Amino acid sequence: MEDTWQHYIVSTPDVLGGRPRFEGTRIPVGLVLGYLAAGADRAGVLAEFDGLTEAHVRAALEYARELADYEAA
Repeated sequence: MEDTWQHYIVSTPDVLGGRPRFEGTRIPVGLVLGYLAAGADRAGVLAEFDGLTEAHVRAALEYARELADYEAA
């Protein structure tokens, strides 16, 4: 079974005020997405955030894609 973003991204009210972050870290997903949106490549993101892997970056992008597809009722 292929990993999904749910394996890497968590949100708990007691850490970062509930903002989505990578499990086991205090690195907000939005911060990584911001680096990518500003033009940083994956290698640059991985060099900037110790402990993140390529799988984390893929999870962040998949998370963002899923949010973009969300349809409000």
